[in-house]
Amino acid sequence: MGDIRRRGAVALGITGLVAPLTLALGTAPAQAASCTTQTGPYQKQVEKFLGRPVDGRQSTADCKAIQAFQTKHGITPNAGYAGSVTWGVMDLMNKQKAVGNKPNKDGKCPVNKGRIACVNLTLQLSWIQDGSRLVYGPVPVRTGRNGYETRTGLKKIYWRDVDHVSTIYNVPMPYSQFFDGGQAFHSVGLSMWNPPGSHGCVNMTTATAKKYWSLLKNGDDVFVYGRKPGT
Repeated sequence: MGDIRRRGAVALGITGLVAPLTLALGTAPAQAASCTTQTGPYQKQVEKFLGRPVDGRQSTADCKAIQAFQTKHGITPNAGYAGSVTWGVMDLMNKQKAVGNKPNKDGKCPVNKGRIACVNLTLQLSWIQDGSRLVYGPVPVRTGRNGYETRTGLKKIYWRDVDHVSTIYNVPMPYSQFFDGGQAFHSVGLSMWNPPGSHGCVNMTTATAKKYWSLLKNGDDVFVYGRKPGT
């Protein structure tokens, strides 16, 4: 972001540039906590999701499986407890999978704009379509956390920077494509299901961010709708 002053008009709104707090503070994986023997309120649902025997009782094997899932996706504390945050992530994954290749089945993302990047905050999914034709996706994304929500509505990509660095957090934001007052698509080195979310940007895996970079350009439309769980 250090070269924004040389970009003229694009500086407008960039001062609100955002990046995930967890990224700013470092992304080293959490050390595994001691496994809990306590049965969680979502024990059966979590056991079923993980392919464990569904008996609703915590076991050492259950705890290790839950703990591995929590560690992979940055869920803390990662003590193997089948609580609401862990089940919430799993439930979201189930709902994302159920969408299949029809992310705009409800018709909420405009089909009269030509090429457009759609972001469904409720399902934490994004895709690119051209009219009613699906071009790429859907893919899981990580949007703004409570208090830093990704803003909804119809927008346009107004500035792109492949090697962007945030001046707020001094962290890299590769393949940044800005569409609303500093909110952008960009890649991060985090799980897309890492709670609680970004500081407003639409986080993507590196592979997805590269694909979006190749498919979109300045002036292309972006439509954000819905509400992220927990906001």
